[in-house]
Amino acid sequence: MVSDLEEFGAAVCEVLHEPGSLPTAALSESTRLADQTTFHIGGPARRLVVAHTEQELIDEVSRADNDGEPLLVLSGGSNVLIGDDGFPGTVVRVATTGLSAEVSGCGGAVVAVQAGVQWDALVTHAIDEEWSGVEALSGIPGLVGAAPIQNIGAYGCDVSGYVYRVRTWDRQTKGYRTFANADCQFGYRDSVFKRATMPGSPTGRFVVLEVSLQFLLGTLSQPIRYTELAHRLGVEPGERTDARRVREEVLRLRHEKGMVIDPVDHDSWSAGSFFVNPIVDATAAASLPLQAPRFAQPDGRVKTSAAWLIDHAGFHKGFGDGAARISGKHTLAITNTGTASAADVLALARRIREGVRERFGITLVPEPNLVGCAL
Repeated sequence: MVSDLEEFGAAVCEVLHEPGSLPTAALSESTRLADQTTFHIGGPARRLVVAHTEQELIDEVSRADNDGEPLLVLSGGSNVLIGDDGFPGTVVRVATTGLSAEVSGCGGAVVAVQAGVQWDALVTHAIDEEWSGVEALSGIPGLVGAAPIQNIGAYGCDVSGYVYRVRTWDRQTKGYRTFANADCQFGYRDSVFKRATMPGSPTGRFVVLEVSLQFLLGTLSQPIRYTELAHRLGVEPGERTDARRVREEVLRLRHEKGMVIDPVDHDSWSAGSFFVNPIVDATAAASLPLQAPRFAQPDGRVKTSAAWLIDHAGFHKGFGDGAARISGKHTLAITNTGTASAADVLALARRIREGVRERFGITLVPEPNLVGCAL
């Protein structure tokens, strides 16, 4: 005979399979890559195709690889700077759709999402469905498929904390390959997908097809780890609050910093943060001014703030006298004021990098993918 407890457990753990769809990014048919990126910069592609299904994505990638043609798989275009000469091969825009969820009271929700779904649409859907975890990642532009590659993060949260598995197309073996979380080798804005390159190609070895994420169930956020966000929410760091409130406050913060895409706001014509926060050894950290931010890392190194270094090296908000300038809202973003070229952006980035290196002895590393150009 089954006990009452066993009956209760079976009921709680009942699994719901929930298929559905979420929006992809708005697509342009223009082969001018400036029309495909949030920087609004980039020359023409020799050929541009849009992959609406997983099979179309695999077929286009395989065709280019088999023909020895240069290939660029373009996600939301929000973390890339493309050179003024464009791209001399095929550019594949990812526009796949679809979502399915397995939800249980004891295991939470495991949600499989196609690579072409808008990241922020997924965050909104997760909050509506009471899937707790990624509310602090609200407002990040781009698509789901790019999230594990860059290990996107903001306000004390990284997507690596919620990735369950990543299904990919392996360009080298020409077959499918699925990665569990531990196989992804996540680091700060880093992953195996970012490091596994293909010779001569700006697109890596693994093309992300689908990302599965695992969430706890509930209306409360996960613990708020970012001091500024906690202050804005009126809670102490480490406390939890309503997930919808977290999303609303994160969106306000991002708007204030020009980090939410707005076609009429040139402060958002960027690739977000242009430089990653440096992680340095203890000796380099000790040489920084006492007021410089320091965040201890598990391996004994120290992370500091690229924005603080840039500002204290003399490059303040709005810095620049050309079409490319530092954002008037956030020192970490280089923006296109309307007519900037990739060359303009890179010239300013070099000036900032050299100034920080001369002042603090730290060489900043760009965060966006540089395609057809170099810093």
